[in-house]
Amino acid sequence: MMDTLRIGIVGLGSILPMHLTPIVHFQDSELVCVCDIKPDRVKAIETKYHVKGYVDYKEMIQNERIDAVHVCVPHYMHPIITNYALTKGVHVLSEKPMSINYEDGEKNVLLAKEMNLQYGVIFQCRYNTASQLVKKYLDNGALGKVLSARVVLTWDKPDSYYVLSDWKGTWDKEGGGVVIDQAIHSLDLANWFINDEIESVQANLSNRNHKIMEVDDSGEGFVKYKHGSTLGFWAMNNYSCDEPIEIRLNCEKGKAVLSYEKAEITLNTGEVISAVQQIDPDINYEGGKDYWGFQHIKQIRQFYDSVKAGLEPEISGREALKIQKLICAIYESSRTKRIVDLGSREGKVK
Repeated sequence: MMDTLRIGIVGLGSILPMHLTPIVHFQDSELVCVCDIKPDRVKAIETKYHVKGYVDYKEMIQNERIDAVHVCVPHYMHPIITNYALTKGVHVLSEKPMSINYEDGEKNVLLAKEMNLQYGVIFQCRYNTASQLVKKYLDNGALGKVLSARVVLTWDKPDSYYVLSDWKGTWDKEGGGVVIDQAIHSLDLANWFINDEIESVQANLSNRNHKIMEVDDSGEGFVKYKHGSTLGFWAMNNYSCDEPIEIRLNCEKGKAVLSYEKAEITLNTGEVISAVQQIDPDINYEGGKDYWGFQHIKQIRQFYDSVKAGLEPEISGREALKIQKLICAIYESSRTKRIVDLGSREGKVK
């Protein structure tokens, strides 16, 4: 087992603090190199952390002896850099989504298995205190089966938000809007809680209030699962502020209501169990946004432990394919104006 993991980062944009902070905090990881196509970003990190900087990720991976790379670039580049790193024998931890289509994600999962490498995808909200409480009461049977779930997200992403980005708000680079970028975490939690195969998806997405971007800013849909559970969602980023997301579960033995910050479970017996977010006071993500949560460090820790032990991480690429399938089906349903039947489709990854 390796003692210290040598780490590289590709992509030094706004999400960087959520990855950089844990890397330098852990005693068994060393930041060796960074890469970004914008030289000023590279120079800033080079100077502050005394690491080697690159503007070409291929050159960085070829030149540096790294164990793992964090992929923190625009969505469309996630599978491209992941694929290259895996072919060079480097473990990969990618920001969500794993890709903007299903096939590219599936291809990299198969490649990681072939290369005997660990491939993880960031869905840090699963490690929220609230999420963990609800999952515990589902897994131990106290809540019983999820009968139906509901996800509501109302956030504020005005045109000025998209002006600041050279890739957000585009189909070819972001792959969508409010669903693939903002609601994906809430949908992942609901899908994780239900923990069943998706049978069908029907959805309607549209751009209702943005002038300078082309993707969805509003969406609603309905998902049916193999063993009878259902999931309904409504998401929009046309609100005037970022309200807490809300996930509601109606289960056989009770109900659960949660946001990223807190959860309350009410069992049919009358017992009420609640939890609020617990964070490490010693960790300061400089520049981090509250709605990202503060649990990247837990997922990164688990990923590093998996790499060192040679075990598949909890949120592996294989696991991330579950939410990727749902997200892609939502866009397909909206685009084709049809119900997407996933029950009859077989993937290559088992």
